[in-house]
Amino acid sequence: MAQRLMWILWPGFVMAGVAELVFFALVDPQDLHFFGQPLEMSRTAIYSLGFFCFWVLMSGTSALTCLLQRSPFETNYCHLSPSARPLVGCPKRDGE
Repeated sequence: MAQRLMWILWPGFVMAGVAELVFFALVDPQDLHFFGQPLEMSRTAIYSLGFFCFWVLMSGTSALTCLLQRSPFETNYCHLSPSARPLVGCPKRDGE
């Protein structure tokens, strides 16, 4: 689990840094508006908030990649023994 978390969070962190550099190279933080109102925060606060928003977005894309790279065996694996599986609705129970 820790390894998968690193597969998700580390690339998200690196790409969030790249995205922030590109975005704030083109946009002045003091020119940003939220629902028509200018942001009443310091530049540092806007940079920090922007970084964390980019990190969440990029980590989401990494999580989706980890989800989609799973094999069918990993996706369909049942951790319950055949006798512990529910009687109704379980297609992997012995005898059905």
